[in-house]
Amino acid sequence: MTKIQLTLIEHKPHCSMLLRRYMAIEHIAIIGAGQMGNGIAQVSACAGYKVTMIDIKEEFVEKGMSTIKQSLNKLVSKGRMSEKDAELAISRINTSTENSSASDADLVVEAIPEVLSYKTALFEQLDNLCKSETILATNTSSISIDSIAASTSRPDKVIGMHFMNPVPIMKLVEIINGSNTSDEVNEDVVKAAEKMGKTALSCNDSPGFV
Repeated sequence: MTKIQLTLIEHKPHCSMLLRRYMAIEHIAIIGAGQMGNGIAQVSACAGYKVTMIDIKEEFVEKGMSTIKQSLNKLVSKGRMSEKDAELAISRINTSTENSSASDADLVVEAIPEVLSYKTALFEQLDNLCKSETILATNTSSISIDSIAASTSRPDKVIGMHFMNPVPIMKLVEIINGSNTSDEVNEDVVKAAEKMGKTALSCNDSPGFV
């Protein structure tokens, strides 16, 4: 650290936040290859992220990839995307049937059925599988973020990232902070959503969210 930076922290402790290194999100894992999951995978890949799309059966991830390819082909046919960019987006997506494939992701977005027990079991597993700095996000539309975060040892890194359906078209993403979600995690997830071309609207965990 430079002398100038040290002086800044010594005389204005509150300014030390300005020196915080934002986590560079480069790899996003999506758990669930259904309608929401494959849509999130598509917009993430189009934004330049390395993507891993995971589901419990190979047929599910294959169907998800087929949907993504059809969606991108439609964009190309309408002149809204070049064929080269579509091919690049596809090349950024890997698929898996093992949640362990999310172990080195910087951000994991869960997009499985809206059943609390399913989500808490998954987040408990991800908490053990993923890097300590990995952000765990849920695409839930109604379940309390705090209820999901309680199944992990990192509630400060658990957040809601609720995309609207259909994901490639709808602009709004609700960013829902739990009681313990850190400001830094919120900022990183908002930046990721905006890089995907979305309008990120933050709120606190409460019935109905935004």
